[in-house]
Amino acid sequence: MKTHPRMSAWNIFWLTIFQWLDSDYKREDSPDPSQLPEKVNWQRTLPFIFLHLGCLAVFWVGVSWIVVVAAIALYVIRMFAITGFYHRYFSHRSFKTSRTMQFIFAVIGNSSMQRGPLWWAATHRHHHKHSDHDEDIHSPVVSGFLWSHIGWLTSMKNFPTAYKSIPDLSKFPELVFLNRYDQTVPFVYGFLMLGIGWLLETLFPASGVTTGQFFIWTFFISTTFLLHGTLFINSLAHVWGKRRYQTDDDSRNSWLLSLITLGEGWHNNHHRYPHSVRQGFRWWEMDLTYYGLKILSFTGLIWDLRPVPQKVIDEGFHRQLVTPD
Repeated sequence: MKTHPRMSAWNIFWLTIFQWLDSDYKREDSPDPSQLPEKVNWQRTLPFIFLHLGCLAVFWVGVSWIVVVAAIALYVIRMFAITGFYHRYFSHRSFKTSRTMQFIFAVIGNSSMQRGPLWWAATHRHHHKHSDHDEDIHSPVVSGFLWSHIGWLTSMKNFPTAYKSIPDLSKFPELVFLNRYDQTVPFVYGFLMLGIGWLLETLFPASGVTTGQFFIWTFFISTTFLLHGTLFINSLAHVWGKRRYQTDDDSRNSWLLSLITLGEGWHNNHHRYPHSVRQGFRWWEMDLTYYGLKILSFTGLIWDLRPVPQKVIDEGFHRQLVTPD
């Protein structure tokens, strides 16, 4: 990787290390990220390598039905926090909620190791503004599948949070704090999983659950599957599936990705009308995130859910009659 002329490779290494601790950290000689090439910073690949290697420990710790259920449950809960709040709330403001609720789900989403809610929202808004065009930072059409899936996450160019694009969110200091120290919650989550595993092993030895087993399944395996589930929407959902709407990008609808991501796979629908809380526009398009948000609205925890305009639904129906998808 070419380095900025004012920074040595050694200084860039330490900049990367400090930004793991404080994502807003800058040196006086820090390069302007917008001027950097879109290339892999190999130090940034280390957390992802560590996460994937940790999954291999399953061959040593084994499996039990309790840890599988726990891993799946934590996958679903954290995926809902990503799809319902990181995406549909923070990125698109498709419903309203209280300051307390937005913070709670920001914390849950942050445990998924997908960085802070403000960085996530700013990056996603940029994607919608430039989807599958040259300025899109994770387009498989522009940059290829592998880069759009995970390569872009490791680039110094894409690391900073564009606070100017999220003034509606950056006014909350607790969200800024969470975003700035975005490795804190994953560490706490990891230690929490270790603690729960130890309690199960100590108090319920007959269950067969060990501390290491619970930790590997609920932290490494659950988080790795969750990460790739989300990233498949950036990559696979722009190359594989059907197109109901003639959008300016190559977004696709996929029932399989929708199952994996609790409804995010209706991606062509979403790019046609991103402001809606619902992405499965037809009754048969399963959107588990929407169902969960609808239930929360019945409790009064969220409100003002933005629907899909009837004209948008009719547009898709008319196009399907002319050009069946």
